[in-house]
Amino acid sequence: MKKVVKNFDRLSDMLCGVIDAAELIRHSHPDRTWVQAANDVYDSLCSFMNYLNTDFTLYEILRDVLSDPDIAPKFTYEQKQTALVFIRDFEKSGIHLPPESRAEYVALSDEVNVLGRKFSSPGHRTSVYVRSSELDGIPTSVRQQIAHQGNFIGKIRITPGSWEALAIAKYSPNEDLRQRLHISEMQPDPTRIGALESLLRARDRLARLVGKESFAEWSLEDKMAKNSDNVLYFLKSLEAHERPLALSELSRIADAKQRHLHLRESPIVHPWDREFFSTQLQQGNSATKPDILFPSGSVFQALSRLFNSIYGVRLRPREVAPGEVWHPDVQRLDVVDESGTVIGLIYVDLWIRKGKHSGAAHYTVRCSRRIDDDDADADFLVSGALDLRQNGAAEIMQPIDPVLREGRKMYQLPIAALVCEFVPPANSKVTTGLTWYEVKTLFHEMGHAMHSMLGRTDYHNVSGTRCSTDFVELPSILMEKFLASPAVLSLFPSSPDAPIPSYPELQNYLSETNTFPSLEAHTQILMAILDQVYHSKLASRSDFSTTTELHTLQDTLGLFASVPNTAWQTHFTHLYGYGATYYTYLFCRAIARKVWKTLFERDPLNRETGERFKQEVLRYGGGKEPWEMVGALLDMPEVASGDRKAMEIVGQWGVEEKNRL
Repeated sequence: MKKVVKNFDRLSDMLCGVIDAAELIRHSHPDRTWVQAANDVYDSLCSFMNYLNTDFTLYEILRDVLSDPDIAPKFTYEQKQTALVFIRDFEKSGIHLPPESRAEYVALSDEVNVLGRKFSSPGHRTSVYVRSSELDGIPTSVRQQIAHQGNFIGKIRITPGSWEALAIAKYSPNEDLRQRLHISEMQPDPTRIGALESLLRARDRLARLVGKESFAEWSLEDKMAKNSDNVLYFLKSLEAHERPLALSELSRIADAKQRHLHLRESPIVHPWDREFFSTQLQQGNSATKPDILFPSGSVFQALSRLFNSIYGVRLRPREVAPGEVWHPDVQRLDVVDESGTVIGLIYVDLWIRKGKHSGAAHYTVRCSRRIDDDDADADFLVSGALDLRQNGAAEIMQPIDPVLREGRKMYQLPIAALVCEFVPPANSKVTTGLTWYEVKTLFHEMGHAMHSMLGRTDYHNVSGTRCSTDFVELPSILMEKFLASPAVLSLFPSSPDAPIPSYPELQNYLSETNTFPSLEAHTQILMAILDQVYHSKLASRSDFSTTTELHTLQDTLGLFASVPNTAWQTHFTHLYGYGATYYTYLFCRAIARKVWKTLFERDPLNRETGERFKQEVLRYGGGKEPWEMVGALLDMPEVASGDRKAMEIVGQWGVEEKNRL
């Protein structure tokens, strides 16, 4: 019985090793035959996992272990967290409920999925018809492209949310036109509003079925925040920190509008003013300003030098074997420690191509986990008598070579893949250059990859990035902070043929292209608060209205007043995927900012500090209480408690600052 959790984790590791690889292939492989095969494997094994999660015998065995007074009290935090991962997976299928409640649970779960897809689907948008003369003042090249959409009864049809609508929002001095397009885009869509409110009510009933007061309470019980009240303490504390910065940026927009309209007094700034005056306030037209470029090779050299400085590991390119990768563009990087030992593999697939999944992502292909204490000898003994090893079945459970040794312990070698959709140069003879945004994205994803590479846990379910969702972004966001440092910028090799921008050049560029970060941060805070409101007990009320709650929030905490006859919430499709956890990215940003300013800002390349972060955070993944890690790292015992006060303190750290790169 003492090996139950270990064996559950080993089975999970074996299944996830195939599922995770299939997920990577179905999102990245150029051959549709491979993609279809990967989809088939993914669907088949996910279905098998769901079958296992409804096996009451397995659930009962694990539950008995967790309640055994001779076993459970001796569990480490890591063992307990791993066991709870499985318990939660079981209970997501309603296995712990009485039969009649279980049937209702399954029906509600299916209803949530159907409603979520309905809410997330594109809704109907009413076009706006614009006279050609209304486009006066827009740059000629942009205006011509808009006009190419064709005339309808002497007018140009503009679809809300289209490229043309966004161009008008940025470049049109015609406030009436901007307002019409804004209201048209935000007009209430009864079908999607109905789907959203039905989704929220179904989630509320689901939570109450398992004894929770709200869906937020249910969703947050395994997070650092623990409950919705704590999330709101964090968000309101963060809002108080960001509000002065956001108001300062808003006043700049008001000043620009006042000058533009030749007014004596400062005007009201409306939502449809933001993009236009932001564009006007940029020094020059950022749409025509060339991007600052970084040679892709220099980016990986800088990353390797940075990791060598702070973690004692470096990235070593290695030729791939025939059939090892899914496309010729894919590069392999061995992660090598100071003794020359390979401690992990990272595959990098940077360039956009047809059929490739959009966006940037870090894929965990195989986690590091301890394997020398596996219960391999008993794997194929049935009832202590029948030995299945005699017919070769044991081969599939053998450790995968090579393995990583640390003293007497042995670990699986972690494998990760970074998949992006950067645009390569049209001319193959030109050095491939990455924009600032692409370099920032690569640093971010590499932060996740190093979390996977440096994690050393006994169990794969808590290894590396398999930790709480309101903690997992800390290493990746921290990497963005490193990039914005002169010391790290100096690590990029430069040459006359491939120059690296200087720190002042980069500061000027970003000040022109990222004019109002605090306004955006404040918007994200309001979205996170709205997510909590929607998933609170309010959802059970018969008079619950998502539009009313949105307008109330906008008029109490918003920087822009609510606009009548609009329903922006139908654009907030993350409500389905995140479900009471939209705050998590802001939370990680606040912690990353504090870690950066406390530990790394003065000396980003300090090995002692990097080693501390590696040993106190990255090593443990989800195998240690995250509040304890943060408290110890920052030497703040008042944070280590993880209570309401700790959440409030994290909010006070903020995510933006006046003097930023």
